[in-house]
Amino acid sequence: MPIRKPPLQLVQFAASVEPVQDGRIHIEKINAPFMFTFGGSGSEFGAGLRYAIEKGWLDLHESGTCVRLLAPGEDLLGRQ
Repeated sequence: MPIRKPPLQLVQFAASVEPVQDGRIHIEKINAPFMFTFGGSGSEFGAGLRYAIEKGWLDLHESGTCVRLLAPGEDLLGRQ
């Protein structure tokens, strides 16, 4: 069984979504692919989201409905 890396998957899904105002990505745009494409659970999503925020890869908007991909998250993807 492959090792699952939920936080990295969240960053990858966030990077694949076209951001809206101020670089925000609606949380459901990463939640749905995480659960249905990646096969993750709700608890994995929550834990992965918290971890990605703690590491400074994602920033959670105060409303809790949007995230923003931060520079360290971009660095994880190997982008220039």
